[in-house]
Amino acid sequence: MAARKRRVAIDEARAKGDVAPAVNLVALDDALHALAEVDERKSKVVELRYFGGFTAEQTAEVLDVSVEVAKDEWSYAKMWLRRKLRGGPRT
Repeated sequence: MAARKRRVAIDEARAKGDVAPAVNLVALDDALHALAEVDERKSKVVELRYFGGFTAEQTAEVLDVSVEVAKDEWSYAKMWLRRKLRGGPRT
């Protein structure tokens, strides 16, 4: 038997964890610009992966680096941006 669908308020869905938390795009843009000042390639990796939907392999090809480097820089950039957006250390 198919599950019944019902409308759910966005606040109720968030409380259940069904909806990702909103991202402050202005803060994300500021943090991405700050990352570019520190390491422009890591900033490009974020643009390609997060905004462009590229895979690690596609990102590596565009940036002319190995897949391992693209994956490492993606991991580092995500950590750096999380800390920046939370106001923590950015080393």
